[in-house]
Amino acid sequence: MGLFDDDDAPPPPSGPSLFGDEPAVEAPKAAAYRVLARKYRSLTFNEMIGQDALVRTLRNAFAMNRIAHAFMLTGVRGVGKTTTARILARALNCTGPDGNGGPTPDPCGVCDNCIAILADRHPDVVEMDAASNTGIDDVREIIEATRFRPLSARIKVFIIDEVHMLSKAAFNALLKTLEEPPPHIKFVLATTEIRKVPITVLSRCQRFDLRRVAVDVLAAHFTSIAEKEQIAIAPGAIEHIARAADGSVRDGLSLLDQAIARGAEDGAEISAAMVADMLGLADRGFVFDLMDAVVAGDAAQALQFADDAYERGADPGVLLADLLGLAHLLMRMKTVPSLATSSSLPEVERTRGVALAQVLSVPLLARFWQMLLKGLQEVETAPDKRAGAEMILIRLCFVADVPPPGELLKKIGENPGAAIGGAPSSGPGGGGARAVAGGGAMLQAAPRGLTFQDVVGLAAQKRDVMLYAHLRQSAHLVRFAPPVIELRMEAAAPRDTVQKLAVMLEAETGKRWTIALSNLPGEPTIDEAEGVATAKAKDEALAHPLVQAILMAFPGARVETQHVVDAEPEIPADWAALVPPDELYEGEE
Repeated sequence: MGLFDDDDAPPPPSGPSLFGDEPAVEAPKAAAYRVLARKYRSLTFNEMIGQDALVRTLRNAFAMNRIAHAFMLTGVRGVGKTTTARILARALNCTGPDGNGGPTPDPCGVCDNCIAILADRHPDVVEMDAASNTGIDDVREIIEATRFRPLSARIKVFIIDEVHMLSKAAFNALLKTLEEPPPHIKFVLATTEIRKVPITVLSRCQRFDLRRVAVDVLAAHFTSIAEKEQIAIAPGAIEHIARAADGSVRDGLSLLDQAIARGAEDGAEISAAMVADMLGLADRGFVFDLMDAVVAGDAAQALQFADDAYERGADPGVLLADLLGLAHLLMRMKTVPSLATSSSLPEVERTRGVALAQVLSVPLLARFWQMLLKGLQEVETAPDKRAGAEMILIRLCFVADVPPPGELLKKIGENPGAAIGGAPSSGPGGGGARAVAGGGAMLQAAPRGLTFQDVVGLAAQKRDVMLYAHLRQSAHLVRFAPPVIELRMEAAAPRDTVQKLAVMLEAETGKRWTIALSNLPGEPTIDEAEGVATAKAKDEALAHPLVQAILMAFPGARVETQHVVDAEPEIPADWAALVPPDELYEGEE
């Protein structure tokens, strides 16, 4: 109680003081704001997310009373290394609400030791930042402190963060104490650069690798925090933040703090577009549109997309990085087909990604990856990042239609005077995705022997990835008599596939085509035919006497792949005159 109660407080001064000065009025102090990363820091092992293996091992260690004397925690920033160290310190020193408890993996949080450690003021829990205390003198202080028993705790805990920053002499000085510390001492070392820690130190510690937290786990965690903070935020915005966090809980919470501050100006829901603009990201659907333009070789459209992204504030380097990530996703979809139905991918990536992955070849995606990877380095060193990014996009557009070197050599060998263009063939008889320059001329050249595979190849040339995919996978040819095509479509195919095919053919040839649906079985789909042809070719190769002899001579050998090669060309007749006469070789031994 003060001299006056609230009701009896003296009135504020009504005028100047005795010395003529205005009375000083103290401004009200604003409550200190705690950022989300600190406010929602895990206080127990149960609250930690994405580190199930670590939590399970430590719980078992406490249950079996087999707690190591030194721990090495490693992982990227923000995954919970320091948090784990502080939970360990409380778990080792918790005395329970009644003051009689022992070490437990579930500290009470209400005993004196727990409260003091949470407030970062316990004299027996010493935290040292090795990034600013790197010398041997700093380590000697720790070694000297280990000689004394704890003041009030059960165990004295030394937490050394960024331990890889210690000097070589400091590491050497720490070795003996780290290997055989007194029974009342525990060390918890944390680092983001485990390879920089000497092996002699690692061998004296029990190592735990904290994983990057998965995107879906982060998204669920951030959604829960947004609900507790009563913040309206769209699921797409949460997903952007979770992806940008790159597995780091702290980074994600910092971004969520920033998004909340950015969206607080109007009180409306924080949208995905707002967060994408804040992060300088391109919308995921926008990245697919840009990839479509690049694959189609449409440089003007690709540059227009880049201009739109730049006007919205997207960083040119981030735009290329998004394309690089998409190229990686498409390559994974080609090699891991189960991703097409994986719930870990957003809907736009599953639908559009699968369609693109079916059309683009592995060599093309590998080429895109290499060019984008090199392009990112060029953009960082370019005087104008925007110009550098545009040059990379133009380069990608012009390389999209260039066949692989092997295809070029094959075409040159078949017809040295022909122009090279279009996409490499893939399909039964080599015509599954054939698309030579001049699509209209291709379809109107009846004496050439037009096939249904040519029609499917036209869809590939037009970069209509959805139509191309469904024609390859779902269309059973019943009759092909241009301009009439009869097909049996599988139930999974979209209903407008036939209409899109008719529109494409009419636009290309200038004539109306009739695409009829039939109930007859028809031929196998192109994908099915390719599988049968590949299996047949392999069986024939295995049955060849020479292959059988090789397999018998080398037990355990097997045929992995087979390649069709042309027969050796005969020597032209006029070459015989170039052969030296036999007399030149007489007398040689």
